[in-house]
Amino acid sequence: MKKSRIVAVIVALVSVLITVTIVSAFSYQIQWGDTLWGISRRFGTTVDTLVQVNNIPNPNLIFAGQYLQIPDGTVTAVPPTIIPPTVPPGTTTYVVQPGDTLSAIARRFGSTVNAIVQANNLANPNLIFPGQVLIIPVGSGTPVPTATPGPSPTPGPTSTPPPTNFALGGQTLNLAYAANMQYAGMTWAKFQYKWTVGDSPDALASMINAAHNQGFKVLVSVAGATNYPGPGGINFASLVEFLRGVALLGPDAIEVWNEQNIDFEWPAGEISPVSYVNNMLSPAYQAIKQANPNVMVISGALAPTGFDNGYNAWADNRYLAGMWQAGAANYLDCIGAHHNAGATSPTVTVGHPGGTHYSWYFLPTLNLYHNTFAGTRQVCFTELGYLSAEGFPGLPPNFSWAANTTVANQAQWLAEAVTLSRTGGKVRLLVVYNVDYTEFDMSGDPQGGYAIIRPDTTCPACESLHSVMGGGG
Repeated sequence: MKKSRIVAVIVALVSVLITVTIVSAFSYQIQWGDTLWGISRRFGTTVDTLVQVNNIPNPNLIFAGQYLQIPDGTVTAVPPTIIPPTVPPGTTTYVVQPGDTLSAIARRFGSTVNAIVQANNLANPNLIFPGQVLIIPVGSGTPVPTATPGPSPTPGPTSTPPPTNFALGGQTLNLAYAANMQYAGMTWAKFQYKWTVGDSPDALASMINAAHNQGFKVLVSVAGATNYPGPGGINFASLVEFLRGVALLGPDAIEVWNEQNIDFEWPAGEISPVSYVNNMLSPAYQAIKQANPNVMVISGALAPTGFDNGYNAWADNRYLAGMWQAGAANYLDCIGAHHNAGATSPTVTVGHPGGTHYSWYFLPTLNLYHNTFAGTRQVCFTELGYLSAEGFPGLPPNFSWAANTTVANQAQWLAEAVTLSRTGGKVRLLVVYNVDYTEFDMSGDPQGGYAIIRPDTTCPACESLHSVMGGGG
């Protein structure tokens, strides 16, 4: 990848140098606008040394909030002074936020990708970073606001307006209930595709086109068709080429695999965040962005679990930390997450029949995923649902924790989760799991119990979501 030069922020070096003697390595938290070259100058080291010490896969990709280990020695620290950029007439400035793309920024300001690339001398339009300051050429000089239903709240001394980039979606079989989804405020439709070697991306074309034609953005989640794959059972090169082809079809987001921390989805004994990042996520990200830079890449959501024997499964907190250490933030636009074992309001952190593990609760799960990546990326819940056995003959034994969850609970808790996500700034996308599944296996997976379209075709959750979303995303 080519290095992206940030020309909107100029760092002036003060004339007085401060000498600091370091007797051991210490940590430095990256700030907005930092580059490895600038940090190396500040602490009297080299870019190559920082790359080696911190195992950085791409020295052109570092993120605000990330911590770097600064090597031992005597260094000369140069405190930077940030000089505001000179803004040419007919332009404005914008600070890149997590999840932003040049195309989305261009649409927001009534500009074009080419105009922004030229104004900022960007070497690679697919590489922009949170905290980067862009000069935006705008014909009228007035940004195009992001549509938000209803009046905007007036910020008080301790309040901030809700983020404008949150979106709500639903995982659906076939869009049979598209009108219900839109009423609930869903602007995204998620489809899961079970891939095997030799599959053609064209199998997804009609699904993507149908959703687009009905006004939805599309998330395609690609996972393996083989349960409990054997040793070496994932053909990474074939998968990457398949994802490249999917990107060419024009979906709005692609989730790269599913629950890769358990042997149901990844070969036992080979479960490894380093393998996932190096063999799958990194090449997939590059292939997708080369084919279609507008596609949001979401890391495969992990199975929320505390079980960890290092062979059949890794606890998601340990696996997630391993992804961060392997440089996953360089190869994703949003952190995939699942929360589908809740049996309490998402506003609470105690009282779940299953116990006290964070995965039973919404906020601890959200905070774990967001904080592990030091706030450099937002979270995308590609599955978030509440299981209710109402209308079904019971529950499989492994799902007994949901025995007391009613359909009314489901509706209320989904609305609360959406409200928390909308106002907290940590969530980019929340996909309700699920809209319209009907299968209910008493000895396995009770998918139908998660559906917001209930067996009698009513949808209480559609009403509760409509009330908090205002009918739009």
